[in-house]
Amino acid sequence: MSEESSEINGGFSMDSSESRWVFHEDEDDDVSDIEEYHADLRFRGRNTVPDSEDEDNAEQKLIRTGPRIDSFDVEALDVPGVHRNDYEDISVGKKIVLAFQTLGVVFGDVGTSPLYTFSVMFRKAPINENEDILGALSLVLYTLILIPLVKYVLVVLWANDNGEGGTFALYSLICRHAKVSLLPNQLASDARISSFRLKVPSPELERSLKIKERLESSLTLKKTLLILVLAGTSMVIANGVVTPAMSVLSSVGGLNIGIDAIKQDQVVMISVACLIVLFSVQKYGTSKVGLAVGPALFIWFCSLAGIGIYNLVKYDSSVLRAFNPIHIYYFFKRNSTKAWYSLGGCLLCATGSEAMFADLCYFPVRSVQLTFVFLVLPCLLLGYLGQAAYLMENHADAGHAFYSSVPSGAFWPTFLIANIAALIASRAMTTATFSCIKQSTALGCFPRLKIIHTSRKFMGQIYIPVLNWFLLAVSLVLVCSISSIDEIGNAYGIAEMGVMMTTTVLLTLVMLLIWQIHIMIVLCFAVVFLGLELTFFSSVLCSVADGSWIILVFSVIMFLIMYVWNYGSNLKYETEVKQKLSMDLMRELGSNLGTIRAPGIGLLYNELVKGIPAILGHFLTTLPAIHSMIIFVSIKYVPVPVVPQSERFLFRRVCLKSYHIFRCIASGLTLE
Repeated sequence: MSEESSEINGGFSMDSSESRWVFHEDEDDDVSDIEEYHADLRFRGRNTVPDSEDEDNAEQKLIRTGPRIDSFDVEALDVPGVHRNDYEDISVGKKIVLAFQTLGVVFGDVGTSPLYTFSVMFRKAPINENEDILGALSLVLYTLILIPLVKYVLVVLWANDNGEGGTFALYSLICRHAKVSLLPNQLASDARISSFRLKVPSPELERSLKIKERLESSLTLKKTLLILVLAGTSMVIANGVVTPAMSVLSSVGGLNIGIDAIKQDQVVMISVACLIVLFSVQKYGTSKVGLAVGPALFIWFCSLAGIGIYNLVKYDSSVLRAFNPIHIYYFFKRNSTKAWYSLGGCLLCATGSEAMFADLCYFPVRSVQLTFVFLVLPCLLLGYLGQAAYLMENHADAGHAFYSSVPSGAFWPTFLIANIAALIASRAMTTATFSCIKQSTALGCFPRLKIIHTSRKFMGQIYIPVLNWFLLAVSLVLVCSISSIDEIGNAYGIAEMGVMMTTTVLLTLVMLLIWQIHIMIVLCFAVVFLGLELTFFSSVLCSVADGSWIILVFSVIMFLIMYVWNYGSNLKYETEVKQKLSMDLMRELGSNLGTIRAPGIGLLYNELVKGIPAILGHFLTTLPAIHSMIIFVSIKYVPVPVVPQSERFLFRRVCLKSYHIFRCIASGLTLE
């Protein structure tokens, strides 16, 4: 340590130009909450912090006295090249680059749904007359409008947690407004982290308070909420497995149209090779890969629109009548049970909707919304309209609706760009899975894995090597064991609907607790979307015996892993709390702790955020001496996406000054 900060048996001198704070008993001083928090955050030495953790509630104010900073804080403050996930004040050129990256990462999944949606639907409900095509098309159009557009783009994306999306982001948001986390390590100082602050005041509203009190007082509700979140997250992971399998297998399946001699086994082997290439490039990061493949997705969406317009002009433009929802009624009236089974195929047009929300940590909300509304949705609608127009005169080609509708001269270029788009699409749920696992780890619900930040500028862009290769292995098993598009599509629907229903329930709670929207609006949202999703879910569950049960088994296994890990984390923390040393024992030992204090600083890692860990007693009884200064280091996750660099280290004094024992709580850090 430098000369200015080398004193161990007392305070610490400051060596920077930042303002210093001292305690002042004048209660009339106008000091803001932010200033109080920063003063609480930085350890100031002999005369600037309470003597111990037990004196946190002292009725004192803080005033600024001069430019000083604690030497403990220097390393925490000066981390070069790392910034928050901030997209404000960016140039027009950067916005265009972000739009291309958004295409390559977020919209690949929903963008490739025209490859297989009609094929799966018409295998379950064969075409008898043109009215069946209009009914199926109307179902697809309104599913696209209601779920991806209205629910996700216009509503769900606004429920992001400071730029983070997904089921755990909603859970984290709820945890900040109500104490529903089962891990008992919350501190009052957590709420004073700047990114923790609640943006919407809610205590004044009676309904919000009642919900908050009910959640905080009921252990059953807390566990139910956690189980719901874990179930939704397990479905996200299952989506990360089945999305690559479905996208790649359906795109490569176009070889059956272009080459008559091709066999299904060969299609499977080519799909396996494509999947290996796909997961191998994940390590290069979202920005690089997204920028590289963004133009390819742009060409893909333009191709969808172009082929759709061509088919509308050449075959039958009367399919535009499908925008009249009465055709949905006619479709169910004629086909009854078969129409209900076809809902599982119709659902595939909305796959990737959850990826838009879960991938928010990679891109700004406005960029995702504008790209979907002005590019993705119009191209998808034209693509489906074009396929329907072609099928009006070619009922027999319903099993391969997309590739059959492509003009013969454009088949191979379209096949090439479709396969590139399918590979890109597979990344959407993979990156979303990375984000959800990071969030679940932060809340003690998943084993700690090595997380690599692939961008020095945007902290939300991550890569998890172990998870990447795990998803690849399970995807290969799925492709090799279930080569039928129908069975994989049904598994896809099960995983997707599980996540969607979880998001709907959590968002309803967010509306009541945080947004404080009128109860009738909340009820309308919950009834419409939960009712719609339950109808779709009932359709895919009835076909679960055809092989798609594998994805349910996988989801259950992932759920059990997360639940057991969370239970073990809670049990471990509660055990440490029960075994911690009493303050009376420390006073009996005296400032020398009943042993010899040798020069130096000793760091003891533990899970406790308050109190004296039992490991100190072990050291005192087994070692002949102990350091003259002891610091208990605790890495603590708080329910915020990013803790600002200046607020990551909280220093506290433990015991009296003469003991020279301190605590350092490192908040919001990711173990790598």
